[in-house]
Amino acid sequence: MTGKEAVDEVFDIVDPGPGADQLPAIVLRVHVNPGAGRSEVVGRHGDAIKIKVAAPPERGRANEAVAALVATTLGVDPGQVSLTSGATSRLKRIRVEGVDLDSVRRLLTEAMADDGGGNVRGRRGVP
Repeated sequence: MTGKEAVDEVFDIVDPGPGADQLPAIVLRVHVNPGAGRSEVVGRHGDAIKIKVAAPPERGRANEAVAALVATTLGVDPGQVSLTSGATSRLKRIRVEGVDLDSVRRLLTEAMADDGGGNVRGRRGVP
């Protein structure tokens, strides 16, 4: 399986809604390990992207950390990222609005292949 096909397994493309000139949205499948030493994309977990977050799974803090890391990793505004399911589960679905699919594929491939930890923006972790 090529890199593009492998990364395409971790998200679904969804209709951006009215207005044909809008960029598409994706729903990213994420497997989360809360309470880690630092926040980072660490690879794949089945058909999901595996993410560690430093925040504990209390009062939505881990969910907020996941959304922030996804926004940073994909280079989008945090307002474009929302949790669609899995608020109390390790397996979550994160919707990201208005994304360039080629950029998403490239950034996710880089993030999942980063053997040294950290995210694709060159930071070792996101608080």
